Amino acid sequence: MAKPKNEDASEEAKKIVDDAKNFIERAIADIGKTSATKQLILGTASGWITGFISMKIGKVAAVGLGGGVILLHIASQKGYIDINWDKINKKVDKISDKIEKEATGKSPDWFEKVFVFVKSNSYYSAGFTGGFLFGIASS
Repeated sequence: MAKPKNEDASEEAKKIVDDAKNFIERAIADIGKTSATKQLILGTASGWITGFISMKIGKVAAVGLGGGVILLHIASQKGYIDINWDKINKKVDKISDKIEKEATGKSPDWFEKVFVFVKSNSYYSAGFTGGFLFGIASS
């Protein structure tokens, strides 16, 4: 009996994610074995790329979200739609409480991993920080 197509696609997607995760873990493990100069160069380049992309995505997200809120407000003012703000506020409060609970429950583990990486790869981390700030400034 053949598997449905969506299960094959799901398994293929999981395999791709696992392969990418393994590649990233190997690349991070190899960074600590390189020279200080190479770590600074890699850190600066990856930091600049991350900062630049973050700013570009942030601008697009801000325009999209802000534009959507403005359009909803205009539509509400003109009488095209009626927004139940009490219901929205209750949902937002529930979601923010859930996010805060998840974040505080998992943050120490994530933060500890980052701290260990930064401590063991200080040249890369310094280069990344400088490159990130440069990438933000250059966008």
